[in-house]
Parts: sequence; C-alpha cells; structure tokens
Amino acid sequence: MRGKAGLKSNEYILAIDVGTQSIRAILIDPRGNLHDIVKTPIEPYFSEQPGWAEQHPDYYWKTLCATCRKLLASTKIPKGFIRGVTMTTQRDTMVNVDRNGKPLRPAIVWLDQRRAGKGSWPNPVLKAALRAMKLLEAVEYTITESESNWIRENQPEIWEKTHKFLFLSGFLTHRLVGEYVDSTGCTVGFVPFDYKTQAWAKPSDMKWKMFPMNPSLLPALVRPSEMLGYITKQASTETGIPAGLPLIAAAADKACEVLGSGCMSPEIACLSYGTTATVETTNTKYVEIVPFIPPYPSAVPGAYNTEVMIYRGFWMVSWFKREFGMREELIAKKRKISPERLFDELVADIPPGSMGLMLQPYWSPGLKIPGPEAKGAVIGFGDVHTRAHIYRSILEGLAYALKEGAIRTEKRNGVKIERIRVSGGGSQSDVPMQLTADIFDLPTERPHTYETSALGAAIDAAVGLGFYGDFPAAVKAMTRIGKVFEPVPRNRDIYRELFEKVYLKLYDRLKPLYEDIRQITGYPPQR
Repeated sequence: MRGKAGLKSNEYILAIDVGTQSIRAILIDPRGNLHDIVKTPIEPYFSEQPGWAEQHPDYYWKTLCATCRKLLASTKIPKGFIRGVTMTTQRDTMVNVDRNGKPLRPAIVWLDQRRAGKGSWPNPVLKAALRAMKLLEAVEYTITESESNWIRENQPEIWEKTHKFLFLSGFLTHRLVGEYVDSTGCTVGFVPFDYKTQAWAKPSDMKWKMFPMNPSLLPALVRPSEMLGYITKQASTETGIPAGLPLIAAAADKACEVLGSGCMSPEIACLSYGTTATVETTNTKYVEIVPFIPPYPSAVPGAYNTEVMIYRGFWMVSWFKREFGMREELIAKKRKISPERLFDELVADIPPGSMGLMLQPYWSPGLKIPGPEAKGAVIGFGDVHTRAHIYRSILEGLAYALKEGAIRTEKRNGVKIERIRVSGGGSQSDVPMQLTADIFDLPTERPHTYETSALGAAIDAAVGLGFYGDFPAAVKAMTRIGKVFEPVPRNRDIYRELFEKVYLKLYDRLKPLYEDIRQITGYPPQR
C-alpha cells in the first residue's frame, strides 16, 4: 500500500458515471483533481404506455463506449498512465439477459411507475400479523413495485428465458469484464437483498417470497473497492479502454455522491439536488429512518446511507423550464449560458419566503411520508406573484422537505447534523445554496467539484488500487470544500417561522383533501 507521499504524478483513474440524463467519462488523479471529461446526454427513457419508463440496455452500452472512446482520443494523458477503471450508475434500473448476455427486453428504468399484482403471499394469518404490526402496506407496496414480479406476471415467456436478472451496473460490468458480478453498493432495488448484512438474503428470508426467483438469476457480489474483473479484449475494442485494466467496484450514484462530497459520518448531511432530491448521512449503524424502509449500502464497505428522498427533486426545475421558461431558454441559447443562470437572476430580487408563496413538492406520491395519496400543492397566491416567485418557491419547497427529512434523520440516528454539503446540478447555483443555508440554519458547503458521483467512485478505486490504505485517508486527500454559504440571520428567522408555522402543517391539513381528490379522480391510482 502507498500513502499520499508515495503517489506518482502520472497515475489516473478512469471513472464512468452512467446517470439518468447523461453518461460521463472522467480522468481523475489520486488527489481528487478532474483532468478531462466527456459528457454525452442520453434520453432517460421512452414510454410505450402511460407511466412506463424503459430504455434499451444496448443504448447505454453503446453510449458508454462512444463516450469513453471520445475521452481517450481527445485527452493528452497517455493510456498507459491509467491504473484502473471504476463505474457508478443510476439505481434500480433492471435488465433481463439470456445465456449469451443479450437483453431480452428493454430495461425498466427507476422512473417507471407500473405496478405488479399483490400476489398470493402473504397468507391470511401472516397478513393479519403484518397488519397488526403496521407493516402490511409497506410489504404490499414493495411487492407491487418489483420489476421482476411484473415481468413474471405479464411477460412469463421473458422471465422463463432469463438467465440473469441484473441491475444496470451488473449488465455494464458484464460487458466490460465478461463476468456476472456486481457491487453490493449498487444493489438498491426490489430484489432478495439483505440490506443489513449487505448480501443476498438467506434462503429463509421472506424476501424470497416477496420476489420469487431462482438465486442463480442473480450475480455474484463484491464490496466497494474490491475487484470486479479486468477489461476484456472485446470491451477494449469497443470502448478504447486498454485491455487488462482492473475494474474496481464502486456503488450506485447516490452513494458515490455522498462519498465524493466527503460525508463519512452522521454529523454531516449530504443533500443531492439532482433529478431526485435526497438528504443522506453515512452511518456504521443500521438505522431505518422510516420503519421497514432500509438504509442503503454506502460506497464505504460495511457502512450505510440513511436516505430521505423527494422523488421529483430538481426534476421540478426541469418541469418549470419546460412549462414556464421558454423565454429564458431562448435567451440563454443566444447568450450561450445556462437557463438556470437567468432564473437565478430572476429570483435575485425575490425576498425569502417568496412573498407568502409556499410549495409542497410532492409531485409524486410516496409510501408513508408522504402517503400514496400525496399531491403537490402551491398556496398563498396573490396578484404580486410572477413566474420568478413560483421558481423560488420550488427551490424553497424542496429545501423545506429535505429539512423535514433531516430532522427525522437526526432523531433516528441520535446524532445532531452540524454541516450540510450539497451535490447535484442544483449545487452549481448560488441561489439554492444560500437559501438552503438559510432554511437549515447551518453552514452549507459546496464540494470542490460538481462531479461528486464520479469522484466517489474514484475514491473507491483509489483505495482498491492501493493509492491509500483506508477510506479516511482517501477522503481527506481527494475531497475538499469549494465555497461555504453561511445563514443570513434575517432570512433564517423568516424561514424558521414559515417552516414551523406553515410548512410542517401543510401535509396533515391537506391530506384529507388529497384523499378526496384521489377518490374522485382516480389519481394517483390505488395500488
């Protein structure tokens, strides 16, 4: 093992980040510096039916190949200086392959909203017991959310031909190294996985009843920072990556974001202002923030990420741009700047609290908090309000929801959150960063790079390749703070009152109306 002092100046890690909206290939050195990056936008999904979200697995692979080839053709860094490869991907996107590794159907993307039937399990006695423990709804929700259950029910011929049932990470790993193997850190979804032990569930575990399948359908698992295999000649031909380079296990994109932001303990909360907005902490203890909803595997082996998720997070910003921001989109294109920059200019003069406009960001229903009846809401409209007020209220509403999640996290962890770190697309803008600091009343830190997911994967690789002897040393060397936003006292006071006196009461007061709307209109549909 080599410590920091033994690092060479000509060593690099190739980090591949397969997200929802783009695929990135980045060369990162063991000090956490990003040298070259190629980003290729992708279509997140296509829909053959309302609520469906699918994408062709080979589309991801071909785009990954093209992205890597472009990076390696354009960089001035010799291929011989690359010591290893690592990869992080979107979570819970599932692929069925046959014995030749060929996809049998489009991947079901994590945004998909189809539902399987509840099945014949559990039996009436167990169902009554689960109902008494207030777990039946969660169990039935999990069963209906399972992609494997839906395929088995609706496409039995596909399920019969399935040789392996893989996460997108496992599918792409197989293409790179020729082995059916995946990282425990990528195993986040509706499969028979024991989140507490971070291994496939024991035969006696009821998860095999919830997701019936032959264990042979699942890949072998290794822990983050361990070896997945070596780049094959075929993969080298298609990607341009030198054959024989080791592929080091990382974790799913959210877990890598947390690690790449330097969040190693529950005192630091990592907010992700990405497509999905989340508040996460890293803990060595297994803690369920919501009963029956497990913490996910961390990018640090053996650790856990507690998570509270706002399903349609910064997706709402994209929604706003699409529905109300055509003017800014056109101006931004002419000025060759991002539309977000113009929106930031728009809201710069909007006072904290958006002059009474309050948004509840439940654009998608939940399970418990919020419940399946949940809807989004905007209250407090007056004749002074403009698009700019709506935009700011979206940012504030997301921060309120994440603060509520952080409070629940603190209570369950038994640890006070002292600092906030923000990653994801929203972290690039000063406006959401400042209002987050004001709403949380905590120093809010922007990591030195926006590419925290790729950096987290590179940290896993740096430990696995022996650049550092442990994760604390790697995190200390490879992560740092770019800018800190301190709460503004006057803004903090306004937000505190709005949060405590208005936001925290919104859901309980609107819930009966949401239930009535659902009953009358049928939306969101009953599970």
